[in-house]
Amino acid sequence: MTNTAALAAEYRAARAKRARRAGLLKHIFLIATSLIMVYPLIWMLASSLKPDNQIFGDLSLWPSRFEWSNYWQGWNALPVSFTRFFWNSTVVTVLSVIGNVISCSFAAYAFARLEFTGKTIWFALMMMTLMIPYHVVLIPQYLLFLNLGWVDTYLPLIVPKFLAGDAFFVFLMIQFFRQLPRDLDEAAMIDGCSPFKIYWAIIMPLSLPAMATAAIFSFIWSWEDFLGPLVYLNDMNDYTVPLALRMFTSQDSVSQYGPMFAMSILSILPIVIFFVIFQRMIIQGIAMSGLK
Repeated sequence: MTNTAALAAEYRAARAKRARRAGLLKHIFLIATSLIMVYPLIWMLASSLKPDNQIFGDLSLWPSRFEWSNYWQGWNALPVSFTRFFWNSTVVTVLSVIGNVISCSFAAYAFARLEFTGKTIWFALMMMTLMIPYHVVLIPQYLLFLNLGWVDTYLPLIVPKFLAGDAFFVFLMIQFFRQLPRDLDEAAMIDGCSPFKIYWAIIMPLSLPAMATAAIFSFIWSWEDFLGPLVYLNDMNDYTVPLALRMFTSQDSVSQYGPMFAMSILSILPIVIFFVIFQRMIIQGIAMSGLK
């Protein structure tokens, strides 16, 4: 009996040792992978503090001389201050986030909780739009907005967001709404609530994680969008941050890389801050919506 107990204890100790060893190896692998993923950001941060002649000539991440003036020079290097570019990006991004969250949640609520004629067909057509590359519809959209007189304005970048045009966000919210008990809808209807009242008073408060997930992805995609503003905006005073960053690289190969990297670092700060604030809700929204 004693030998059996000793063998069992020895087996448990060996298994715990193997588990600790496997956990250590897993953490080492994850840390190494994280460093590889973060290295470009670290390199860009270091380059934003280097003189231009050392950015590509010195492989060290630690600058030999800190050029803090890159940030001041970058902010005022262009004919228009970066204050204007950040304001333009903020306006476009905030309105795009509001439009995506409101319109996509409306569409998702209709597909997930209501019954109407042609629901299956419309849902299939919506899902098919996920497989259509943006570049395929770029020219037809441009011609449409040109005929409407919207080119060189923010309307082509904002108005489609209020029309539930992004099927990804609609599908994400549909998956989340389907997790909510239908008894809530039935109880609300018995109390005399309309479908809109059910959405506003019951579904929407319970769906904050899914909406936060849609908001952060919409924020990132709108803030970093380069192609849309490049196609529709012509006046420099209306440029967003990605378009302004492009102007640091000139066609005669005389580029201001230090100030450009400094402004690039500042351009990603809103995304990082937004993600940190809503990180928990984002993870919960993705987990409960069933997306992998």
